This record gives sequence, structure tokens and C-alpha cells, in this order.
Amino acid sequence: MTDPAMPAIFGTAPKTTTLDAPRSDLPELLTALADDLRNVGYTVDGVAGLLGESAHAALARDQLIPALIATEPADSAGDPATDGAKAALAVVVRLWLLAVPQTEDDVDAALPRIRTSGLVELGLVEKNDGGAVAAKVDLRPYGWECDSGADNSGSGGAELWVSSDLAAHQQPGVLRHDHVLGIGQASTTLVQTTIRRHSKRALDLGTGCGIQTFHLLHHSEHVTATDISERALAFTRFNLMLNAEALRLDPADLESRVSLRLGSLLEPVAGETFDLVVSNPPFVITPRSAGEHSSDQFTYRDGGLPGDDIVANLVRTLPDVLAPGGTAQMLGNWEIPAGSRWSERPASWLAGSGTEAWFIQREQVSPELYAETWLQDASEGRDRKLYRAAYAAYLEDFASRNVDAIGFGMIWLRRPESPRPGDAPARFEEITYPIEQPIGPHLAAAVERADWLDAHELSEAHLVVAEDVTEERHQRPGAEHPGVILLRQGAGLRRTNLLSTELAGFVSACDGELSVRQLIGALAALLGGGDDFDDDAFRAGLLSDVGNLVRDGFLLPAA
Repeated sequence: MTDPAMPAIFGTAPKTTTLDAPRSDLPELLTALADDLRNVGYTVDGVAGLLGESAHAALARDQLIPALIATEPADSAGDPATDGAKAALAVVVRLWLLAVPQTEDDVDAALPRIRTSGLVELGLVEKNDGGAVAAKVDLRPYGWECDSGADNSGSGGAELWVSSDLAAHQQPGVLRHDHVLGIGQASTTLVQTTIRRHSKRALDLGTGCGIQTFHLLHHSEHVTATDISERALAFTRFNLMLNAEALRLDPADLESRVSLRLGSLLEPVAGETFDLVVSNPPFVITPRSAGEHSSDQFTYRDGGLPGDDIVANLVRTLPDVLAPGGTAQMLGNWEIPAGSRWSERPASWLAGSGTEAWFIQREQVSPELYAETWLQDASEGRDRKLYRAAYAAYLEDFASRNVDAIGFGMIWLRRPESPRPGDAPARFEEITYPIEQPIGPHLAAAVERADWLDAHELSEAHLVVAEDVTEERHQRPGAEHPGVILLRQGAGLRRTNLLSTELAGFVSACDGELSVRQLIGALAALLGGGDDFDDDAFRAGLLSDVGNLVRDGFLLPAA
């Protein structure tokens, strides 16, 4: 069903086509749906309470059986009011989260304002051959308490409902190629990674079902959301209109806060600049074949370029749409050729750009594991012949470029306030262990510390040890001195730093009283004096090590 309001989304009328997406041009029905979902308790907490901890955790892993068992109609009679409320919520959960068809009478009783007829008109359900009500989309509760770290952004919590296509575990067969992805691990990772500060103009590049836009609206005056898929933009518009009240949007004047634009990558925003860009782009490295068309690709994950070119192109071009001082945060894959360090290829994308960058690699996998992950993602393993051919194509594609492994991680970019000569600072870290979430506030603090180091003379600073830092000392039994001294962070990126004797002594004396220069001088006097002691090298090396501890958040400027 084509949404009559769709041309307003894109600025120009789309081609005559059946988008097969929920309608967003029926405000009365959207209001009725929101009221019904709220009244039946279809919230994150409501669903968790209905299912119980174990079944809810299993559902988060796309395992439906425990939730199916938990929502089966009770045989024994209990409190009619309580049992009736639970039964109504169970109908909604089974309909949309578990994709189990429900009777029309049960749906009408659970959602009395919109009823089955309204859901059909919105394109959310359909009647199957047996007359039961079957979900056409996934419609699930989503919420957050707050976006920590936002600066005067009004970013309080929100309870929303988010529609997307039914996922692989909710339907048979291979996913459709224009599949609109729901809320997944990658999208929530980007949500948790994004630094939340007030911005006048933000860009959600490749919005999908709109999850990044929902968060951006809580600390940005205006958000532009783009996608190459008309269906994705239709889902996003539906989600915005359904949640207009929670997102503080005027349904009659959506453009005052949100602009939805159709197009590839940065084409829809050419010539514009933004304070913040976030993107979960279609970064999956997929074998390309001769004569391939875009309709042969999974638009939510395949950028249509060979190898990791889509991520490389974005790293090179995103600074063009950043205002001075503006930042971009995205997720991505990068290929690691045999015999090279993982950081070499990402570093080559930055050469001569003048863009500040920070890459954090969170995972590294073999070509075989990479192929298995993404073939399973689209349920391509359900067709044995297709799976064999596709798996072989992945391995051949990686081998053609001598790729030994594939990295996944987070990327932060910043356009400097003013151009600087030479290459801008770039940092490459591999952090594969669990970190604190959301990590965005800690990344923001790290950026602030780096800026502080650039603006201050470290030797004259007075430092203290951060509150979350602890020290570990390890030594052989009977040894006079420890052989290993470690500093550990209990928060944020949870780094561990191996200390030299002099650096351990410096940290132990950081109480804010003496300056860095004074402490280094005292340690030089205590540990030096020998004929082979190089005082200048000692002081310079220790000052550099202290700078690294400040940059990583082990040491902080005294208040």
C-alpha cells in the first residue's frame, strides 16, 4: 500500500511503487494505537514483567520458545482483573514480538480503540487464510532512562514503540533484499557510543528504522535523517509520528524538527554542514558479482562497493559535511591484509585530511567466521545450495585482496576549528574486553582531556588520581620488590597500564599539592646520580608517560 503522504518525506515524489510499509498519514489511528499500547502495558518493563527474567533474556537473544511458553493462556482461574490484563498484554506480545497469529476477537479486546480493522489500515497486520490476525511488521517497545553526558539537551528518558520488518527468527525463508532492520546490537552500540551534547543540526546517515534519530532529537534542535531505501524512510516516518508526543514533535509540522531525505550516503546533504553526524552505515563486506544490481543486495547492510570501500569513503568525506569543530561517530569494518597491523589501512584513509580521528577496534575475525556471521544474519543458511555458493564467494573475495582478517569497531572523527598544517592527531586502540556502557560520556571525557593537554603546559599542572583507579603489585615469594605494578580503571574503557618504578612513584605522589615538574624533579634526584643516568632523557620520558596517563584518564587535573 502506497502512503499518500510519502512525497512530503523526500521533497520529490517517489516512483509509483508499493512500499509495503506502515502508513503514517492517519493521525487518528496513530493516536488510538499509542493509547492502546500504553494502556495494555506494552512497554519495556511491562514485557519484562510478563515474561520473567529468563524468558526476557532469551528473547533478547532471538530465542522465542521461553517467551512462547510464558505467554500461553493460563488454564487455572485467578484474579479476573489481573489475569485479563496479563492476557491482553500476552496477545500483543505474541502478535508482534513472537509473530504468532492471534484471533480477531483477542486483538480487538486487547487494543479496543484501534481494533484489528485499524491495524490493517495502518499496514501493521493482515488476515491470513484462516482468518487469524498476523503481524506484517515487528512493533516493539523501546526506551531509555536518559542520555548521560548530554549538555543542557533536555535528554530525559523516553518510552517508544518502534516498527521494522519481521526479523529472521520471526519468519521463514531468506530476508527480502529491501529489509528494514530493527533495533539490533550494532544500532544500540552506536547509541551507547555517541557523545551526547547539544547541537543545532545533526545528521543520521542511513537511518534505517530511525533509532539514532530518536536519540538525536533529545539533544539536537534539528535532525536530518537519510537513507537509500524508501521503505526505511517510510518506517522512520511512521515511528516518528507514532511517538510524536514522547519525542516532542508536532505531527503537523514534522519538518521543523526532522527532515527525511532519500539518497545514497552524503548525496542528499551535499553543500550542508552539521555539528554532529552519526552513522551505522551498510558496512558489511560482501562479495560483488558481475552484472549485480542494487535489488540483489541487502540494502540495510550492503553498501554496493567492494571490500571496505564504503567505510573508507565515509572516513574521507564525512569531514566535508562537518561544521568547524563538528564531530562524526560511526561503526565500521576494515580489512586487514596478511602481514599488516590492523591500524594500517584505517590510517591510510586519513592521510593528508587534517581530520582528527580515533579508531577503537572491538573485534577481529577470520574470513570464515565473517562469512558465517553474515550468511546467518540473512537466513541464507536455510538454502543449502545458496549457502555453499555464497560462502565460497566470500572466501574467494577476501583471498583476491590477500585479506587475513576483518576488524570491527568504533570511529570518531572531528573537523578542527581551524585548519592545521600536516596530519591531525589520530589514535588507534584495540579494546576487545567488556567496557562500561554507555561509553559515550567516557569518550567525551577522553576528548576533553586530550584538548586540555593540547592547551596546557603539563609540567606546571597539578594532578590527582582518578577515583576509579586502583593499583596492583605482583612479586615472587620472598622478593624484596614487586616485579609488576599495574594501574587499573574500574570505569569507562577499563584500561590497564603497566608502570615502571618511577611512574609508580609519580602516581603515588599525585595528591594535587606539587606540580608535575616538581614531582619529576624529586624522582630524578631520588633515582638518579649514577654515571650512566641521563637526567634529560629521564625527565622527558617520565613527562611523556604522565601525559599518557592523563590522556587515558588515570590522572586528572586537580580541581
